[in-house]
Amino acid sequence: MALNIVVKVHPVVLFQIVDAYERRNADAHRVIGTLLGTVEKGTVEVTNCFCVPHKEYEEMVEAELNYAMDLFEMNLKVNKQEAIVGWWATGNEVTSHSSVIHEYYARECQNPVHMTLDTTLHDDHMGIKAYISVPLGVPDGKSGSMFTSVPVDIICYEPEIVGLRLIQKTVNQKKGVEPTTDLAQIGEAAAKLCGLLDTVLVYVENVLDGWVEPNNAVGRALLDMVHSVPSITPEQFEEMFNTNIKDLLMVITLCQLTKTQLQLNEKLTLLTSL
Repeated sequence: MALNIVVKVHPVVLFQIVDAYERRNADAHRVIGTLLGTVEKGTVEVTNCFCVPHKEYEEMVEAELNYAMDLFEMNLKVNKQEAIVGWWATGNEVTSHSSVIHEYYARECQNPVHMTLDTTLHDDHMGIKAYISVPLGVPDGKSGSMFTSVPVDIICYEPEIVGLRLIQKTVNQKKGVEPTTDLAQIGEAAAKLCGLLDTVLVYVENVLDGWVEPNNAVGRALLDMVHSVPSITPEQFEEMFNTNIKDLLMVITLCQLTKTQLQLNEKLTLLTSL
């Protein structure tokens, strides 16, 4: 059944959870919320989420479910493709109240996913785990449920990758960074690619010299990488690269001309109005 489920989470979901945890009430030990996304062929893709106010006591838990449904209906007006796929909670473990909350989401969607994000930075790592509820019991006897772990992967759209790279640049800086131009991004990507190729070459040379024990998985990955590169001559590659650069430069020039034209038109309109 659901044991074959794979959960794929987008970075924006993690940022939203961390933001909700930072904005929590002073007496709140953890934060919970709803996961939104799509389900297709055993893959749960989580693309959005929101926080659900709640209070936990020793023997019970209270959650503002009406608020959660109102917020979901508002989000549905913006993105009709996103449906409820489960719920999330901060922390590194499943608590005694998790089954109660999970029962509610089981009424909202089929096989809901429970995701935990360790905002306490246990072992200096923000661990991400996902669970599904599996029924237990014997025929004509007592029944129960158990949370079973399922694989979790982090995936990104191309715009998200650009944003993550900008965020990485601010790790050792106290101020923000400006988005780089297209040519600068190409230069950074080329420099990073050269560095990765140097690392691969060093590894291959060490294996050939007997300094490093061969790894079959790495060898197969390198073979797939070599076969994925189209067989073209250096002259053909140079011509293709120069053509793409010319197209990029033309687009940049047209954008700058359009921007200048709009600025001139704005100033002329302002002068004529005076």
